[in-house]
Amino acid sequence: MSEFLKLAALDEEDLKVVSAHVQDAVLRIGDVDYRPKEKRVLVQLNRFVWEKLDETAKTFERRRACLHFARVEAVKATRIRQDAKDAVLELLTIRFEPGETPAGHVHLEFAGGGCIRLDVECIEMSLTDLGAAWATASVPAHQLD
Repeated sequence: MSEFLKLAALDEEDLKVVSAHVQDAVLRIGDVDYRPKEKRVLVQLNRFVWEKLDETAKTFERRRACLHFARVEAVKATRIRQDAKDAVLELLTIRFEPGETPAGHVHLEFAGGGCIRLDVECIEMSLTDLGAAWATASVPAHQLD
């Protein structure tokens, strides 16, 4: 069995599973690649490996991965400086806002209130690990208000 994660999402429930695996992933703004002629968006990120979490361990893992969104009609960003290609974003969640079935909006929501909204014909996305894991000393944590 490969240790590389590869998931597909074709509905809202699948999307929630993928979202759980990329929670607290970090990426640079320049790692978001919208290809309008191909109707797709690629997002390369460094995801925390939640599925191997052992809170008694002294180190944890991150892994380079790619989110692929197909059937993308438009992309809009709010509270994100798109000209700052090296600025780092922390992905908190991915959620779906239904429109006229099966279309809708996929929201990539980031720490600090930034959001990238993908207008999609339908949910068709995948998450694929790209390489070996590396050690990290801490587990992402959030203060709850």
